Amino acid sequence: MNTEHLQIRDAHLEDLPEIVRIYNTTVAGRMVTADTEPVTTASREAWFHEHSDDFRPLWVVEKDQAICGWLSFQSFYGRPAYNGTAEISIYVDESYRGCGIGRYLMEKAIEDGPSLGLKTLLGFIFGHNDPSLNLFRKFGFEKWAHLPGIAELDGIERDLLILGKRID
Repeated sequence: MNTEHLQIRDAHLEDLPEIVRIYNTTVAGRMVTADTEPVTTASREAWFHEHSDDFRPLWVVEKDQAICGWLSFQSFYGRPAYNGTAEISIYVDESYRGCGIGRYLMEKAIEDGPSLGLKTLLGFIFGHNDPSLNLFRKFGFEKWAHLPGIAELDGIERDLLILGKRID
């Protein structure tokens, strides 16, 4: 996909239904999220308000004014000593997967991370989620932790990998 027609911007509360819709498209596949049922917009409002444009942003990427993906920065472990570290999550609308949206968001996160006070980015990814693992590895993320069988989805135990990258 030609990224010149893409625009990344800070999310607004009115974007939340679309952010949730994109998120919910991943639930049934059991590869991306540990949620086993779709979430509601109302249930994600507190999560939305945990983000701020200058500390832990939530970005949407648009093409022709339609949201086709999003990226969130989440604080790691919630203690001040970890403020230089954030977990990033990338979600892409089904019709845009494999088109470079994830790569575009990852590039922006790595580029803008230092201006947000970040030194380290983390990804929490299921061990069987090859597309996400490949995306993170392509950008130099390395496996920093392996938590075997930590999640159970439909009776199948799944590993969680933590991938990390220093960006300072």
